Amino acid sequence: MNEMPLKYGCNPNQTPARVFMERGELPFTVLNGRPGYINLLDAMNAWQLVRELKAATGLPAAASFKHVSPAGAAVAVPLSEVLEKVYFVEGIGLSPIATAYIRARGSDRMSSYGDFVALSDECDAQTASFLQREVSDGIIAPSYSVEALEILKSKRKGTYLVLRMDPSYEPEPVEKKQVFGVWFEQRRNDVKITADCLKDIPTKNKDIPESARRDLLIALITLKYTQSNSVCYARDGQAVGIGAGQQSRVHCTRLAGSKADNWYLRQCPDVLALPFRPEVRRPDRDNAIDVYIGDEYEDILRDGAWQRVFTEKPPVLTAERKRAWLATAQDLALGSDAFFPFGDNVERAHKSGVRYIAQAGGSIRDDNVIETCDKYGIVCAMTHLRLFHH
Repeated sequence: MNEMPLKYGCNPNQTPARVFMERGELPFTVLNGRPGYINLLDAMNAWQLVRELKAATGLPAAASFKHVSPAGAAVAVPLSEVLEKVYFVEGIGLSPIATAYIRARGSDRMSSYGDFVALSDECDAQTASFLQREVSDGIIAPSYSVEALEILKSKRKGTYLVLRMDPSYEPEPVEKKQVFGVWFEQRRNDVKITADCLKDIPTKNKDIPESARRDLLIALITLKYTQSNSVCYARDGQAVGIGAGQQSRVHCTRLAGSKADNWYLRQCPDVLALPFRPEVRRPDRDNAIDVYIGDEYEDILRDGAWQRVFTEKPPVLTAERKRAWLATAQDLALGSDAFFPFGDNVERAHKSGVRYIAQAGGSIRDDNVIETCDKYGIVCAMTHLRLFHH
């Protein structure tokens, strides 16, 4: 099949809508559900991301996409006991692809609500079972086990979108799109992001351990499929904070940094000890945790709303306690899709425990950026690659 009608375009008033190939067949097959325009934009971008993560790291990869940018991306690095609790999978032996998915979904669960999922490897029954419990619009993977497909077909009253991607598909080297009646054409961004991108290190500290090298590659490949401007924080085999679509670089760094801080605050002992009522569902727990680590919790204490979620009133997570916990964050990696124009980006990254940075370089103030990195002992690699995505 080389053409498929869609329900509508980006919005219900945009009809008719379709996807089609000028030559050859569509590279994916619909196994269940009916795709929408944004579903397929997410699917095509997310598939490229997980395919490249797998190629760069050799590990199964997963991504959680929302509105054509990743909410999370990860590879199959085993979870610590703390992260098992944070991600609600305590004591469960996870398959590699399930581990990657749990990490990708867990990095920013608020943004992942209603996501589109991509897997680099076959979707197994365990991963499908986890997906069945989440609010999600669809999935794309190269294959599905028989049991996994049956589980996914039962999701959302049988309407959950399941796509099988042809892993051998390679697009034409030139891509084009139309905007307001005008055609745009360019070479597809087929640059390979490998460890060679991290060789130029002008900072005094030049030591990048293998784990940090992996995390920098994860950050850079994630940025390649994130709406620009964008910055990505990564740790332990996954993205932990993605700042997408901002007009200034430092706002990307702040947005991604605040998400990375929230990810780390969820590991604070005070948060892990929250006394949830057993009947409270996981999405409601996520919302409650987000409120608890935010600035609105004292308001909820005053109006008694905590009683709907907790068995007893948890103490306030004070600003001082938050600062003390966040001060223990360390060894995060950060990627930027273009150069840092000022050292203020490094200052903000340092506050979230960043020790390794990969950015394009080439600013007239590179010396200021390097000097700021040296002040904190941060390693900064100049990739000489700009990764804008629009």
